[in-house]
Amino acid sequence: MADVPVLNAAADGAAAPPKSKKWLIIAIAAVVVLGGGGAGAWFLMDHGDAHGKKAEAKAKEPLSPALYVALDPPFVVNFEGEQLVRFLQITVQVMTRDPAAVELLKANDPVVRNDLLLLFANQKYEVVAAREGKEKLRADALTAIRHVVASGGGKPEHIEQVYFTSFVMQ
Repeated sequence: MADVPVLNAAADGAAAPPKSKKWLIIAIAAVVVLGGGGAGAWFLMDHGDAHGKKAEAKAKEPLSPALYVALDPPFVVNFEGEQLVRFLQITVQVMTRDPAAVELLKANDPVVRNDLLLLFANQKYEVVAAREGKEKLRADALTAIRHVVASGGGKPEHIEQVYFTSFVMQ
């Protein structure tokens, strides 16, 4: 067979040039940077946050059923309107989802009724005749009831709404 010429650097007596490890170092650095970025993104999207999972689970819990407290008997107040004595009768119900707030409202019924009577008697006929006036009066009643609950040691944010189930002006 014929001899195939083979280049052999070692045979010539010259040393082989050292292989560059530059590309290996760049590849390892790229893997570390990309891996760190991926892990950081995973944690920022709340996948690794146990508190985020608890808050999400709590947000998915269904709300307790609404509890309504009727403030009976209806409120009857007189006030002046257009130089005449007018009467206002309002039936009020308070909405909460907390049984403890229901008990607190019942225990403080005289204080709630007093504050609402003072609020209702201090109205002007022209204002409460309009829908906006009634809505403002309802918001003011909610604030007054929350104040009583807070002063009674309860949580005012548990009182969600106040509803006028009857509103008569004469």
